[in-house]
Amino acid sequence: MSTYLFELPTTGAISFGDFCVDTTASNAYASHIAEATQARANLRGVLKVIKRTDTDDKDYLRLIKVLDDYLPYLHGIMACVTSGDIRLKSEAQFSWRTTLSAHLFHMSPRIALASLHADLASSLLTYAFALSNFARVTVSSLGSYEHDRAISETERKAKDEKLNFAVTMLCRASGIFTYMSEKVLLDWDKAGEGASGRPPDLSKEVNSALAKMALADAQTLAIRKFLSKSAYDNAVSPGPPLPKSHPSIPLIFKFHLECVSLYSSARTLAMTPGSARPSSPSSNPDSNAEVCVELRRYLADASAFHVALAHKWLGVDAGESGVHERGGEAVAWLLWAKKELEDMKEGGLGIAVGRDREKRGRKGRVADELESVGVFLKHYKKINDSLTFQPVPKQQDLQARIPTGILAVHAKSYKPPSPAFGPGSVEYARLQTEALTLLEEDDSSGDEAVASSANPRTYAGAGSYF
Repeated sequence: MSTYLFELPTTGAISFGDFCVDTTASNAYASHIAEATQARANLRGVLKVIKRTDTDDKDYLRLIKVLDDYLPYLHGIMACVTSGDIRLKSEAQFSWRTTLSAHLFHMSPRIALASLHADLASSLLTYAFALSNFARVTVSSLGSYEHDRAISETERKAKDEKLNFAVTMLCRASGIFTYMSEKVLLDWDKAGEGASGRPPDLSKEVNSALAKMALADAQTLAIRKFLSKSAYDNAVSPGPPLPKSHPSIPLIFKFHLECVSLYSSARTLAMTPGSARPSSPSSNPDSNAEVCVELRRYLADASAFHVALAHKWLGVDAGESGVHERGGEAVAWLLWAKKELEDMKEGGLGIAVGRDREKRGRKGRVADELESVGVFLKHYKKINDSLTFQPVPKQQDLQARIPTGILAVHAKSYKPPSPAFGPGSVEYARLQTEALTLLEEDDSSGDEAVASSANPRTYAGAGSYF
């Protein structure tokens, strides 16, 4: 299954010089304030270009680089405001379009957000979206390479590395979403801006949900890479017997079960803002909005798909580890997986996403897995019906045998960049060090002068009187 495609926001123009006043005696930060305005203008420009560009041609890497350039300037302004080196002569107002809120006619309205914390939160959210979409584009370019018998081993390994790169991008995105929910939005609260006027995009619950979703997407790709070699070796005649290169089956179904846990938890969290309306009125209409149906449907579909795959591999594990003792259990697991996949196929998995190509891709993946389950089921059922005659357990009996999942990958903790200027920046630390060195030199010179006056030089015959 393909990862979720985020709609990227756009933002309004703003000049930091309109509300930022340099209070230093030397006007040291005036040029930096202008540079921050230019860096944000670059961000706005790239977002507008991406908005007008077709999906396949969107330059997410350029957006990531522009955000890498802008965020240090924003941190610099925030650090200087905190230290008093920059004063805000009026309240900063930033406008952003919300893209995760449910709206009539699928419109993304522009909302006004006050404070520098709002722009930091919106910029980081955009950063995580861009990383996730970049991973998606990377995976899309690979195709079903592991099933291509014409591909060389070198080419397959090269594509494995690209798949691993996409996993890394999603782990980074998960780390940013976590940083948003655990740090940025809490700092925004402490600054005096409550949660009542924010859209779901900027709620702690939704960002926590997105962190789990990005990690589950990364784990999904990691499972694909885990199976890449065996899928290639098994491409001619898929199904049993499994090739020698096939990895541990218990690890596979435990990886899928962890995906189920992550997607299910994410969906529960994503539903939270819609069930808890803010008590105070707000000027932003999105403060009462729910998370868009596309995201909720994606999480439900992904969870259901991984449940079916976990049941499939539990069946294969039973069949491969002891078909004479667990043949009936293998049949039961695979019948369960087959039923779940058939329900998904008939229900139109992924239709709510609203993208024809993505819908076809998701339904195609379900059809492929349904075919694979059918091959394993036919094999194990034939053996059980003709040789082993093991009873086929009921579904409720299988439920108690489902283990807990395990993580194959972990989110990469986000470390904010150093400010481009002001307290915390490299330049600021250098100037502080130089000032301290000069102060120490002055103190040393003063000590020498005091020592000289306390111990005057002697001369020949001093103390002798004639």
